Amino acid sequence: MSNDEWRVAEPFLPRERGRKSRPAHDNRRFFNGMLHVLRVGCPWRDMHERYGKWNSVYVRFRRWAEQGVWDALLERLVELGLADDWQHMIDSTTVRGHSQAAGAKGGLIRRLLVDHATACPH
Repeated sequence: MSNDEWRVAEPFLPRERGRKSRPAHDNRRFFNGMLHVLRVGCPWRDMHERYGKWNSVYVRFRRWAEQGVWDALLERLVELGLADDWQHMIDSTTVRGHSQAAGAKGGLIRRLLVDHATACPH
């Protein structure tokens, strides 16, 4: 995520405080991890370690969804003309189910491919 993109997104993200005397992690790093999972389509557990612990990123993603952070951010992107419409539909005829949705486990090859994809600059 570029600095310009971060300046748009950052005001919408709640400040996080550490719990039980543990320091809070950087919102930008977690946000990048969320975008990575959504872009690549990998399971949360296969998220690259450079974004932090997968469960912490996932918990924050869910919390932000429940707080309406994603809706507010998408509305702002529409206002700025960076998105044409904040409502999108995903049709199951064009989306393939992930193998893990059928109970398969991600193997070594899948993890290597995910690691390779995250290492390649985009």
